[in-house]
Amino acid sequence: MSGFPMLFPLLAILLWAGNVVVSHLSAHTIDPFAITFWRLVLAVGLMSLFVLPGAWRNRRLIKAHAPRLAFLGFLAMALFQCLSYQAAHTTTATNMAIMTSLAPLLTMLLSVLLLGEAPTLGMLVGGVMSFGGLVYLISAGNPFLLISGGVHTGDVLMLLAAASYALYGVLLRRWQTGLPSWQSTYIQAICAMVFMLVLVLRLPAAAAWPNRASLPLIAYAGTLASVVLPFFWMQGVKLLGPNRCAMFMNLLPVATAAIAVGWFGEQLHGYHLIGGGVALAGVLLAQLWRQPLPGRLGVAV
Repeated sequence: MSGFPMLFPLLAILLWAGNVVVSHLSAHTIDPFAITFWRLVLAVGLMSLFVLPGAWRNRRLIKAHAPRLAFLGFLAMALFQCLSYQAAHTTTATNMAIMTSLAPLLTMLLSVLLLGEAPTLGMLVGGVMSFGGLVYLISAGNPFLLISGGVHTGDVLMLLAAASYALYGVLLRRWQTGLPSWQSTYIQAICAMVFMLVLVLRLPAAAAWPNRASLPLIAYAGTLASVVLPFFWMQGVKLLGPNRCAMFMNLLPVATAAIAVGWFGEQLHGYHLIGGGVALAGVLLAQLWRQPLPGRLGVAV
């Protein structure tokens, strides 16, 4: 029974890996804005069944924190998702997962800058390692190509997506609303849905509506990835704590690569193993090596 709580973050990561694959499948099936909007419509509808009564009772508290909740929803449920879906057009599912797994490291770095947390030796050494591994990965094992040929647009977009999710994590800690986790997530999803509605209304009708091929992708993203996954992750954080759960993020590229190789026939090359392995080792080192550096940095937000 001692290992039972670990099933929650593990199942969450497996569902997240499936969602990366869904993002890749959606690249030539539905517009990034449209799938982001419709997954939110489905997720909000499902969460309304069990979150709406409590949210209504807390409506005054929600109103007081509405601007912050709206911005959080924009970062995690609109910007992160749109960038991920757009990135899938020009990068692989494996690369997407590796970039996403950098979010815990980016969260720690932003916590130093925005929350004034003490930087650690693990952050310094792990950050350098992750950057080196990332350069090796996106250059396909030849960093000099970055000078002449640049990087894939999808890799840059996915890195920006990871940064937006990291900023979300930092601000979520900074802006304590006092709301239960589900109610906070629910209001964020509603705000993100309204924002995405504005963008979807600007699309041609043919691009804005789901088609037969995109319906299963929306169903997965709106139910398993948007409702079941957060439930597993919240349970894991409750039972194991946020730091231990964050380490499970290192499994995301492994699970995603296994699915991508079997489903898409993506090939794993040496630069995936070396670059991705070094980048993830840097993330793990930053999480485990907590010895502080002298002095403190940061500004309050």
